[in-house]
Amino acid sequence: MIRTIDASQAIPEIYTAAGFDYSKWEAYINAIYKDSAHIFTDEVKQYLESGQYTFEKDFLPILNAVPGNPNLPILRADFSAVTDGLDQRVAACFGRTLDVDIVLYLGLCVAAGWVTRMDGGYVILLGVEKILELGWHGMDDMYGLIYHELGHVYQSQYGVLERESASSAENFVWQLFTEGIAMYFEQALTGDPRYYHQNKGGWLTWCEGHFQQLLSDFHADLPTMTQFTQRYFGDWCSYHGYGDTGYYLGARFVRYLTETRPFDGLLGLEIKEVYDLYTEFVNRYSL
Repeated sequence: MIRTIDASQAIPEIYTAAGFDYSKWEAYINAIYKDSAHIFTDEVKQYLESGQYTFEKDFLPILNAVPGNPNLPILRADFSAVTDGLDQRVAACFGRTLDVDIVLYLGLCVAAGWVTRMDGGYVILLGVEKILELGWHGMDDMYGLIYHELGHVYQSQYGVLERESASSAENFVWQLFTEGIAMYFEQALTGDPRYYHQNKGGWLTWCEGHFQQLLSDFHADLPTMTQFTQRYFGDWCSYHGYGDTGYYLGARFVRYLTETRPFDGLLGLEIKEVYDLYTEFVNRYSL
């Protein structure tokens, strides 16, 4: 069963006259899921320790822009509308149900949407501050965002989402694969194989026109790619002026795999199997 929690109603309590108050936020987040604040702060700490970000410059302005944002009520209404009847839509499309909480909350700019486990169950966390920053508060964007994260839950529940290798290259190919799985799921629910909620300002047209270059560059970057130097996953990244291009590439990869395999048959693949299939994909479309 898909359950929804709108924790955005309590957002005003997190702020004082001076702005965002960390101690109030900590109490707020721990009230949703007990002792959960460390999940968010641990993620932020990784970015701060990289030396490329500071909380005051890169996080605080986004958090302080939330109160009074005229799009917040729109976001809350669209969240309610999009999540209504989700169980039935997933079952009709995939013949299976999902067991997950979907929480609309204020986080620490970790992500607009991500999947984790809390209290032994799957949780989709939708960060109000990032959604507003990215302008993803409309119905179409909300459909895409929620459907995408449900795709990760689907892989978790009926296969394996998290695998890790000693090879950094294999790990990044696994990320490409899992984002592709979620994109395929998202597109299946929208009924449009060319649907991408990232498609703004000619994004899809550019990706389609530069597919081989994108694949070639991703493959060339693999040996030296790190979490902080990769150019393909995240709105803050830039590949020739475009963010999130790894989602397009991942979707193409998974669609290539479904030419010869059922979608559900991909969900339990081992990481080395995925890397071998990725190598086939590269060879087929290499420049």
